Amino acid sequence: MENFSIDKITGYALEYGIPLLKAILIYIIGAFIIKKLVNVTSKMMDKKGYEPTLKKVLVNLIKWTLTVLLIVTVAGTLGIETASFAAILAAAGLAIGLALQGSLSNFAGGVLILIFKPFKVGDLIEAQGEIGVVKEIDILVTKLITPQNKLAIIPNGPMANGNVVNYTAEGKMRVDTVVGIGYDEDMKQAKDALLAMLESNPKVLKDPAPSVNVAELADSSVNLAVRPYCKPEDYWDVFFWTVENTKLVLDRENIEIPYPHGVEIQKEG
Repeated sequence: MENFSIDKITGYALEYGIPLLKAILIYIIGAFIIKKLVNVTSKMMDKKGYEPTLKKVLVNLIKWTLTVLLIVTVAGTLGIETASFAAILAAAGLAIGLALQGSLSNFAGGVLILIFKPFKVGDLIEAQGEIGVVKEIDILVTKLITPQNKLAIIPNGPMANGNVVNYTAEGKMRVDTVVGIGYDEDMKQAKDALLAMLESNPKVLKDPAPSVNVAELADSSVNLAVRPYCKPEDYWDVFFWTVENTKLVLDRENIEIPYPHGVEIQKEG
C-alpha cells in the first residue's frame, strides 16, 4: 500500500509537476523578454521623436499583445485546449470592436494624426467648423481653444478624415479686411494713407508686404481690400487694429466712408 502511494505520487509529480515547472519557466523567461522588448521599443520611439501619447498607446498595445500570447503559450504547456481559448478571445474582441466602433474610428484617427502630424500643439487650425489653437492631442480627441476662449473637443475620426486648415504651418497669415470709399474721393490718397498705416504697425510683416488694392466697384462705394500679413499668434490683434485704424485714418484724411441712407416715402394726400 505504501509503495503504491509513493508510486502514485511520483506518477502525479511526473505527469503534472514537469509541465507546471515548464509553464512557470516559460512565463518567467517570456515576461523577461517582453519587458526587454518593450524597453527597446520605447527607446527607439524616443529616438525617432514619437509623440508621447502615441508612444504610450503603442507601447501598451505591444506589451498586452505579447502578454496575451505568453498566457496562451503557458496554458498550452499546461495541457489546456488553446483553440477554444483563442476562439473566446476572438469572440470577445469582435464584441468589443462592435460596441466601440466609433471609438475605434477615433483611435485610428488619433494614431494617424500623431504619426503624420498635420498639426501640433500650439498651432492655429480650422477643422470641423471650429477654429482655434490646439491645446491637446489625445488618442481619441483633439482639444482646441477658440477665439472666444471656449474649449472645443473634436473626435479624431472626423478630424483625420476631414479638411484641416493649418494657419500656423507657414508661419504667417493674411488679414483680410474691406473698406468702401465714396466715388468722389481721391482713391490714390486713400490707398497711400492706408498703406502707410499698415507699415507703421510692428506686428505687420514686411515680407510679404502689406497691400491695399481696389477689390470692387460697388453700387455706392469703391471697395478697397486692406491686407496686412502677420504671425498667426498676432492675427486677432492685427485684425481689430486694422479695422479700427482704417476708420480713424480715413476720417483724418477727410475721406468719406459711404453708409446706407434711408429713403423717406411721402404719401400723397
